[in-house]
Amino acid sequence: MNFKRIFSGRFIQLFSVVILSVALLGGAYFVGYKVGRQYPEKLVLEGISNPSANESSLDFNLFWEAWKKLKDTHIKGANVSEQDMLYGAIAGVAGSFGDQNTILLRGDNGEAEKFSEDINGHFGGIGAEIGVRNDQIVIVAPLKASPAEKAGLESGDQILKIDGEFTRGITVNDAVKKIRGPLGEAVVLEIYRDGWPGPKDISIKREEIKIPNIDSKIIDGNLLYVTIYTFNGNLSRDFRDVVNLAVSKHVNGIILDLRNNPGGFLQTAIDLAGWFLEKGSVVVKEQFRSDPELTFRTTGSGALKDIPMVVLINRGSASASEILAGALRDQRGVQLIGETSFGKGTVQELDPLSDGSNLKITIANWLLPNGQAIEKNGLKPDYEVPFTEDNLKDGTDPQLDKAIEIVSGKK
Repeated sequence: MNFKRIFSGRFIQLFSVVILSVALLGGAYFVGYKVGRQYPEKLVLEGISNPSANESSLDFNLFWEAWKKLKDTHIKGANVSEQDMLYGAIAGVAGSFGDQNTILLRGDNGEAEKFSEDINGHFGGIGAEIGVRNDQIVIVAPLKASPAEKAGLESGDQILKIDGEFTRGITVNDAVKKIRGPLGEAVVLEIYRDGWPGPKDISIKREEIKIPNIDSKIIDGNLLYVTIYTFNGNLSRDFRDVVNLAVSKHVNGIILDLRNNPGGFLQTAIDLAGWFLEKGSVVVKEQFRSDPELTFRTTGSGALKDIPMVVLINRGSASASEILAGALRDQRGVQLIGETSFGKGTVQELDPLSDGSNLKITIANWLLPNGQAIEKNGLKPDYEVPFTEDNLKDGTDPQLDKAIEIVSGKK
């Protein structure tokens, strides 16, 4: 299988976000529709993809019956094109898996192109990673220096409405489409946060979003403080500057800050793990439906493996962030500080269709080196340290303070 992995689950998307063959729905669909209308006899496809006498038959006559009734009877039947109905059918098949991360990205309306812009770290919007928890759209993480961060959005915030429209039950992809819009125009989000007496409307002006990779600096006691904002394609290259700084300054410890980092490319997480772990160490495993597990190991030099370190995580740490933090915990005993992470641990494959559309399909679960599944579980920190609104207002950071304390050996 040729895996075109785009996430450490994300987008979750930087916003982020059908297993029927293209031949079935790309070609047979149109042919079948024409034949079904001219000759409305029973149409049977065996087993959907590879016909076999041992597989059960599926009667597609029901499908064409529903198609015709909708097209002929619905009040908008004359206005909805057969192409839109086709896309709706494919999206419906994707939705039948009950997986918010398995979706159709249409090529004709720019969805596929916008998604490509998102994962390459350059797009327009409010700059927030979003996901779904308990059928409700939530903020996974506001991106660094984004309109969402400036507006005060936080990880875990529930988006109840987008421009007055309720969001409960909609997909991440649909929410993204509603939030995005012309640059310079505002979108109004009705937000509810745990502890608030009620929801609040927050107006956010859309901007072009450029996501930074990484910041690093030397802090108290010759400690290297490294903040990673996203695991995009440039991070592996940029992280070399961090390694050079650590080696040249002979740092006493490293604090790796993965808070509000929604993820990105799997290979980038593996590349970074290679600086901190012995060569050949297991970083993560992919567990498929039927194929054997696929194990990913480090190939790096391990140049930073002997330097004491801790990792900061919170509710906005997802996918690639959780993979790296979990690998460091399991393989080196690195302690995690902050709050339980988001729990995004599935693998998506981006498969192109013949018309320029894409299918984003969940194909596997991630397992950490100790066998823990990330999905919906997240990583529980060794030191649970809350970060409150009061901390945000007064500029204090108890989580970072705890990290300095631990990596300095003061406790």
